[in-house]
Amino acid sequence: MDSENQTSVIEFFFMGLTNHFQHQVVLFLMFLAFYLVTLLGNLGMITVIWKDSRLHTPMYFFLSHLSFVDVCSASVIGPKMLTDIFVEKKVISFLGCAAQVWFFGQFVVTECFLLAAMAYDRYVAICKPLLYTLIMSQQLCMQLVAGPYAMGLISTVTHSTFTFLLPYCGPNVINHFFCDLLPVLSLACADTQVNKLLLFILAGALGVLSGVIILVSYIYIVITILRIRSADGRHKAFSTCSSHLTAVSILYGTLFFIYVRPSSSFSLDINKVVSVFYTSVIPMLNPLIYSLRNKEVKDAFRRTFEKKKFLVSW
Repeated sequence: MDSENQTSVIEFFFMGLTNHFQHQVVLFLMFLAFYLVTLLGNLGMITVIWKDSRLHTPMYFFLSHLSFVDVCSASVIGPKMLTDIFVEKKVISFLGCAAQVWFFGQFVVTECFLLAAMAYDRYVAICKPLLYTLIMSQQLCMQLVAGPYAMGLISTVTHSTFTFLLPYCGPNVINHFFCDLLPVLSLACADTQVNKLLLFILAGALGVLSGVIILVSYIYIVITILRIRSADGRHKAFSTCSSHLTAVSILYGTLFFIYVRPSSSFSLDINKVVSVFYTSVIPMLNPLIYSLRNKEVKDAFRRTFEKKKFLVSW
């Protein structure tokens, strides 16, 4: 198409999830509850880890960053999604759409590699307990946290640049409730096969890299646990990993379903349903998983509330 016949798109419109008012009310209340629980749970987790000196260990240092990333990723999508539910024209500017793709991609990739860093931490704690404090030094912990943010930045710069340098001349209606890469690419007035291939390769490579780190760590962890003679010892060792394994299974299963699927099985409508899960539910589940399945976190929450109760009574 000649450039002179193209009209540059300056804003996009979301189709959203439903146009039925009753469904909109239910979705609004549900997503509002998800978002509030996400904020309270993750910010509460960060506060408890920061205040309780007993949780000043590498494991909870990584967990505090995981909670921070969950708050950020939920806030990139949640408030806009809530305000759009009852609005007839769900509009977002071109730059706003680019920002949403940028920041959400940053935090999703960061979370994947934070989970990989946490898997390595569990490997050292279980397989090399006598060397744990020596290996997991403050410097290494800082590097293991900086690495995920750097990988997220590399990924989002690549995808955002290649996506929003494409020409967009209409239509400008996104079959989604937020700016995700594949729905946005479907509106480009150019061949997007290279972009989709890049998304498949890069998302697959990053997913495989972080997944391999987790898998290899847990292979060594399982071998070490099986060598423990007492059943109580095996149960205690495995219980320290159960929360992490649950979080990894939920996140990786969802992301691989969306981004590392063959294009022949691609469906925007299916993606919308699955995207609700990983944009709203997963950030809410992580603090619940770690607080309900981790005795140290539950004890820290109890000590914090008891201290506040005592101060209020006094």
